Amino acid sequence: MDRFSTEPNISDALSLVRTCHLVTMLENCLYRAKSTKLQCSKVLVPKELTTWVAQEALKLSLSEPCGLRGCIIHVNLESNNKQAALDTIVYDCSVEPTFELKLVLKQDTQGWDYLKDILLNRTCFPNIFRSIIKLSPKFQLSKRRLYFSLIGAGNEDC
Repeated sequence: MDRFSTEPNISDALSLVRTCHLVTMLENCLYRAKSTKLQCSKVLVPKELTTWVAQEALKLSLSEPCGLRGCIIHVNLESNNKQAALDTIVYDCSVEPTFELKLVLKQDTQGWDYLKDILLNRTCFPNIFRSIIKLSPKFQLSKRRLYFSLIGAGNEDC
């Protein structure tokens, strides 16, 4: 919102809506992956991680002809220097994709393995703690365009 105006900035409001929608899509992706790809009972996600990812994705979409609507996101999890594909998110399936993002979430093992070992050795519920994955607040997001741009070429229909 412009601090000199009482009218809400439509562009800011639209960005907020798109960010919130992408946050929901990312959270749903992790929820589905929990039981399918990760085979765990819980995924611990740092507060605001999905919001940070969504905001970065939105920034990377600003120079694209269809913005975030033309985005495909490949979500991966890195653990012990190996990556596993979790899911692919298509932001708007009614729009031909113009770019793709590769999101690499990282498993947080710093401190967690030590705590997990203590809990596993000293509790009656070892299976509960074995099936918890904790994500790091660190992530990588890389972009690849799916089109070749020519100066003076027609606009993409979005």
